[in-house]
Amino acid sequence: MADDLKLGTRNGIVKRAVELAEKGYNCSQIIMKRALDGEGKKNPDLIRSMFGLGDGCGFLNETCGILTGSACLLSWYATDTPSDETPSEALLPMLQNLKESFEEAIEGKYTSTRCKDIVGDLAGSPERKFICGPLLLQTYGRTMEILQSYGFK
Repeated sequence: MADDLKLGTRNGIVKRAVELAEKGYNCSQIIMKRALDGEGKKNPDLIRSMFGLGDGCGFLNETCGILTGSACLLSWYATDTPSDETPSEALLPMLQNLKESFEEAIEGKYTSTRCKDIVGDLAGSPERKFICGPLLLQTYGRTMEILQSYGFK
């Protein structure tokens, strides 16, 4: 993997997201796959399960998969003991912070956090990348900031 991908630079994140999208990964999967890449880990079961969140919860056009995928990413990291399945008490404030940041990012552009209100009829199409790509990049960055601010990254 190129150094820019390992270092988590904006350019590296964009390249990796485009590569994964071209392979058929959806927004939720890309977010988690990128985090696993950063940890040098593989977890095909987790990535496969993340499919159900993409494109508004499995093409149901409900909550944006970028938001739900990012919530899963926060949950993945936010534990007081790595081997524990119980989340840290910090998780709920972290999720609230994510929600507020996401709503700020879409404010004035889209009417809600629902996939169909963000991409409309483009859900599941290659053209959605022009809408979802910048939003994914921004949300992933903000998610990493939240993790850092709570001491999880």
